[in-house]
Amino acid sequence: MKAILSMALVLGVCGLAGAVDDKVVEPVGTWKCEYEIGGQQRTSTLKIKKDDDKLAGTMSWADQEETKVKDLKLKDGTLTFTAERKFMDNTIPIDYTLTIDGDKLKGKGAAEFGGQKQEFDIEGKREKKDK
Repeated sequence: MKAILSMALVLGVCGLAGAVDDKVVEPVGTWKCEYEIGGQQRTSTLKIKKDDDKLAGTMSWADQEETKVKDLKLKDGTLTFTAERKFMDNTIPIDYTLTIDGDKLKGKGAAEFGGQKQEFDIEGKREKKDK
């Protein structure tokens, strides 16, 4: 009887452990992002959609219209991609690594400008959908 009770307890605990599933991370939506560079607060908008089974997206800034992001990938809750920022006569690729937690994202952007690599923190919130 003890063996049956022990087995039932083990199976019950294993069943509960299996039921605790990682959060499903859904990156699709419009994200309003904020970051600081050179002591100035900046904003950008990241839009992500699903194109069949693949993710696709665009990014825009206050002084630059939408540009397609490249190499957009989601793995284990981490979103990575590259966006090209145009500044004066320069095109600067910025590599983003962002962690999504519900309707918030947080991470880093990294770019090389003038021979120096610069990193900055970035945070964002997903816009609520109109019903």
